[in-house]
Amino acid sequence: MTNSPFDAVLCDFDGVVRLWDPDGMAALDRRAGLPEGSLAAAAFRPALLDEAVTGRISDERWRQRVADSLTGDCGSAAVAQDLVRGWTALSGRVDADVLDLLTSLRTRVPVVLVSNATTRLEADLAALGLVDAFDAVVNTARIGVAKPDHRVFEAAARTVGAEPRRCLFVDDTAGHVAAARDAGLTGHHYRGAGELRDALASMGL
Repeated sequence: MTNSPFDAVLCDFDGVVRLWDPDGMAALDRRAGLPEGSLAAAAFRPALLDEAVTGRISDERWRQRVADSLTGDCGSAAVAQDLVRGWTALSGRVDADVLDLLTSLRTRVPVVLVSNATTRLEADLAALGLVDAFDAVVNTARIGVAKPDHRVFEAAARTVGAEPRRCLFVDDTAGHVAAARDAGLTGHHYRGAGELRDALASMGL
């Protein structure tokens, strides 16, 4: 690791490694007779989402609360539960180009997955065949704080014995990248696999 410009690469999951069908949740809304965006609005309400990604509630409880909040709009609890079951069945897909980049990186430097995730993350990684794809995984639901909290970056660096100032952080959310830089890391705002490949090469990775 001494010949590398970094001692670890910390990488976001959703929007970088895992991609979602942009019509996935909207299609479920339409099937339930709801305006598009209804499910996303209920699921990603900031206060509720924060409880889920900091582990104050389980993934199952989060989804139940989403179903409860949609019951009125859906007209019945049964329709709302069916909507949430459809959402739960969505798993996204792995960006093979990004995974190849990270796999190559791991021959030179540890790669840590850092995700604002629920208690379901580990099951999702297994379902997507990614259990052994990273040197370490930091699931914010397991540590009680979420990005952009600086403690997330510090915890991720510790998993591989690295100092934050010697870590590169990759995320598709600009605010998280800014927070990582404030915490002393080098931050890269992800915009696509090809651009990431070029950026890594320019940084000597």
